Amino acid sequence: MTALRSAVATPAAPQVLDRCRELVRPALEEAVGRLHPWTGEMAAYSFGWCEVGGAPAAAPGGKGVRQALAVLGAEAAGAPERAGVTAAVAVELVHTFSLLHDDIMDGDPTRRRRPTVWKAYGTGPAVLAGDALFALAVETLAAAPGGPGGIRLLSAALADLVRGQADDLLFTARPWTGPERVDPDEYRTMAEQKTGALLGCAAALGAVLGGASPATVAALDRAGRRLGVAFQLVDDVLGIWGDPEVTGKPVHGDLRERKKTFPVLAALASPCHDAPRLARLLESGRDPGTAAALVEAAGGRRAALAEARRQLAGVESALSGVPLAAGPVDELRTLLEFLVRREL
Repeated sequence: MTALRSAVATPAAPQVLDRCRELVRPALEEAVGRLHPWTGEMAAYSFGWCEVGGAPAAAPGGKGVRQALAVLGAEAAGAPERAGVTAAVAVELVHTFSLLHDDIMDGDPTRRRRPTVWKAYGTGPAVLAGDALFALAVETLAAAPGGPGGIRLLSAALADLVRGQADDLLFTARPWTGPERVDPDEYRTMAEQKTGALLGCAAALGAVLGGASPATVAALDRAGRRLGVAFQLVDDVLGIWGDPEVTGKPVHGDLRERKKTFPVLAALASPCHDAPRLARLLESGRDPGTAAALVEAAGGRRAALAEARRQLAGVESALSGVPLAAGPVDELRTLLEFLVRREL
C-alpha cells in the first residue's frame, strides 16, 4: 500500500495495538464482570486473564486486532472515544464467541499454546460461554447511543460469518477436481464472509455509534472486508510455506491437513497443470513437500499473493474515497500493513 503520511511520525503497529488494548481493557473487564461467575471465568480464561479455577494469569492473549480496528475506525470518522471503546468491546466479545465455537467445530485442542475452552471446561460449558459472550455483545450495543444501528451492522456481519463458516465446513466434503470442485472465486467469497465480515464490522461499528455518515460507514466496512480477504490469503501462503519459527505451525501443515486453501485451488484450476496428480497427493495427505512444489509450479502461491495485493488496493481505495482524520488513518494503514505484509 502506498499512502502519504502525516507530518507527525506514525507509531509502529505494536504501539498502535498496545494503545488500543489499554484503552479498551477496563471496559472489556467491566462487561465480562456482568456475566454469571462460571461463564465469566471461561470468558476470562479465553482472554488469558485467568487459569482454570479463576486464579489470575497473564497468559498470551490475542493481538487485539479487531478492537484496534474499532478504535481507529471511530477516531478516523471523528466519533467520540466512547463510541470506539464500546464498538471494540462488542466486537471483541463476538470474536471470542466465534473462536469458542470454531474450536469445537474444528476439534482444535489448543489455542495460543493453552488448552481451548472446550478442552479445559468441556464442550457444553464452552458452547454456553460462547452464547453468553454473544448475548453480552448485543446488550453492550443496545445500551449505547446509536445502538440500534450498531446492532443492525453487527447482525449483518454475523449472518455473513455464519454463511462463510457453513461454506468452509462444506468445502471439506467436496472433491478436489471435476465439476463439483471448489473454485477460487467461491473460496474468495467464503473468506470475505468468514474472516472479512467481522473485520469490516469492527472498522465501521464505532463510526456507526458516533453518528458518521452512511458513506463513511460503508467505506470503513468495505476496507475491513478487503483486509479480511487479504489476511486470509497471506495466511494460506504461510500455512504451506511459512517458517515454523515465525508461524508456530509445521511447514506444509495445511497440506497435511488437506485444507482447501486458495493457493491449492488456484493451482488445481491452472489449465497447464497436472491436476489429477496433485489431487491424489492432496487426498492422501502424504508427501506434502512434493504437493507444495506442484502447487508452486502451477502458480498457486503467485496467484494467492497477487490476489492479496489486489485486495489491499481495494482497502486503500476505500480509505481514500471518503474524508477521514489523517492521524488515525495513518495508524490504520500501519496496522493493515503489519497484518498482511508478512509475505508480500
